[in-house]
Amino acid sequence: MAGKELEKRPATTVSPHDEPSAEWGWHGGFPRGTRIAGWFTAAVMFLMLIGNHVGETENLWLIGIGVAIVVALIADLVRSRTAWRR
Repeated sequence: MAGKELEKRPATTVSPHDEPSAEWGWHGGFPRGTRIAGWFTAAVMFLMLIGNHVGETENLWLIGIGVAIVVALIADLVRSRTAWRR
């Protein structure tokens, strides 16, 4: 019965030595949750522009970080929609 031992393994097998989370049965990410958190964070950055800022330095940092997050989210959206074409 050596043939049964040599059956092909699934391609998604993850070694517990490489990824400790595979030991207890979960291995993955939160793509939807990450996108939701990103949009929420970007909105909070822009909402923090409302306030009693004396200088414009704070506003420049808030706008820069908010725009960077939005650009990253849009790039991720485009990449996920066109991933099957590659």
